[in-house]
Amino acid sequence: MRQIAEFVAVLACGLFAGAAAYVSLVEHPARMACGVEIAAAEFPPSYHRGTIMQVTLAAVCLLSSIAAWLAGATFWWVVAGALQVSVIPFTLIVILPTNKQLLSPTLDRRSVETERLLARWGRLHAVRSVLSAVALFLFAYLLAFAKSQ
Repeated sequence: MRQIAEFVAVLACGLFAGAAAYVSLVEHPARMACGVEIAAAEFPPSYHRGTIMQVTLAAVCLLSSIAAWLAGATFWWVVAGALQVSVIPFTLIVILPTNKQLLSPTLDRRSVETERLLARWGRLHAVRSVLSAVALFLFAYLLAFAKSQ
């Protein structure tokens, strides 16, 4: 049971971290390179699809890391899972105001303000990428440490 829970936690975290890194390093810069009007038009469908995936992966990571701990893993598994799921409150508290503005039907997709919002969103999303990467590195360390015992 413990090994399965650890595998699921690492898999969910790895998928989240990979997707977040892709968005930060590839998708959002490409979106911005198309010009502000196209970037603003592409943002809503991308955001809606990504939200479902990211919330699910973060929650699965946390729940499986707790399951691993309950099955005998060190408490650091819960810490890594909590670090991964911290992207959810970060999004709700810090990023959501920017998201709401970018998703507003009254947004002028050609404005300098829209460009500023998209640039801000990219910087804020990079924080999620870093948080998930740190969680993944912690999981990798825990796996390596468990193998050495």
